Amino acid sequence: MESQTVKWKQYFLYLAFIYAILYFLHTNLLLNNRPIRIKKWPHLPLRFRHDGTFKILQVADMHFGSGLLSRCRDVLPSHFHYCSDLNTTRFLKTMIQLEKPDFVAFTGDNIFGPSTTDAAESLLSAFGPVMESGIPWAAVLGNHDQESSMTREELMSFISLMDYSLSQTNPPSKDINNVKRGMFLDIDGFGNYNLSVYGAPGSHLANSSVLNLFFLDSGDRETVQGVRTYGWIKESQLNWLRSASQELQVQNQEVKYVIKTQPVDASAALAFFHIPIPEVRQLYYQKFVGRYGEGVACSSVNSGVLKTLVSIKDVKAVFIGHDHNNDFCGNLEGIWFCYGGGFGYHGYGRIGLARRARVILAELRKGDKEWMGVERIKTWKRLDDENLSKIDEQVLWELSPSR
Repeated sequence: MESQTVKWKQYFLYLAFIYAILYFLHTNLLLNNRPIRIKKWPHLPLRFRHDGTFKILQVADMHFGSGLLSRCRDVLPSHFHYCSDLNTTRFLKTMIQLEKPDFVAFTGDNIFGPSTTDAAESLLSAFGPVMESGIPWAAVLGNHDQESSMTREELMSFISLMDYSLSQTNPPSKDINNVKRGMFLDIDGFGNYNLSVYGAPGSHLANSSVLNLFFLDSGDRETVQGVRTYGWIKESQLNWLRSASQELQVQNQEVKYVIKTQPVDASAALAFFHIPIPEVRQLYYQKFVGRYGEGVACSSVNSGVLKTLVSIKDVKAVFIGHDHNNDFCGNLEGIWFCYGGGFGYHGYGRIGLARRARVILAELRKGDKEWMGVERIKTWKRLDDENLSKIDEQVLWELSPSR
């Protein structure tokens, strides 16, 4: 009888122990009384639609602050009293509903650090509409994102964990002896990575990347010989870009076997970063499409980005931000450089000038029976006016029959 009593005590103690563990897990794995949730992923891989198109919405310089508390800048006096970050949120929701993009690219200054004491909360609000939509998206940092409560590394890590985000802190390291930050490649900055867009469903290229999207961290502020200047893309980043481009082009040799009698170009690519390169200033004296509304604010250091892009041959267009009153596209040595135009209402602008967004459309070549590789890249802008006006539609690149 005594041994049975001991067993019951042991059984009771065992249940009490299990209950204590469950209680500990329950109370310690809660955030604001809400259980931790797993990140939601989009349907992958990214791929062209059945109609042979892939549409990207570029959002430049949201400058999101603290929501309703962050007032608009450079708007008409009649609009100021009821204008805030919520106008930026409304514009993003409207653009997603109107254009129905396959992918959204945020090109930096997503939040305005000095206007928020909680960077994470600001990021969640800024990217809220795209997360609610379930559309895949990615972002790079600008020169203002880190001016709040998180470092650039922390920002990119946080962004990479958000719902439907395909952002990456940096490229994964393939060489165990070349690891600086854990599993990441030894490379300057945070937010250097590439994403592949696959061919149309049912085509021979359905399992092949036909469009590559490169994202680069252009930095924030630096000091050169005692003088403050904007950041720039470093040599380690350009080395990675060359290597990634070469590797992707080797992987895409299948294109040459599918498109036998038709012209073949290196697999097309687009690049996204925040701060323009110095050569963009030259476009003031050349033909461009759009508005050149302010001087180009860039680094005093020319690190050879344009030379690198020309040498790898696959990048057809680069999409930048930073200068809110510029929204033009211009060609430098065969590569188009396009501003997104100021999107956010808490960022500076010009009174009477509507906020705007850029849309990029890639189109596949139509073969005898199926879709082939990328044939054309087009772009246009939408204004946040009464008509959501569509302006400056142009073809950036087209596969030449003579190639």
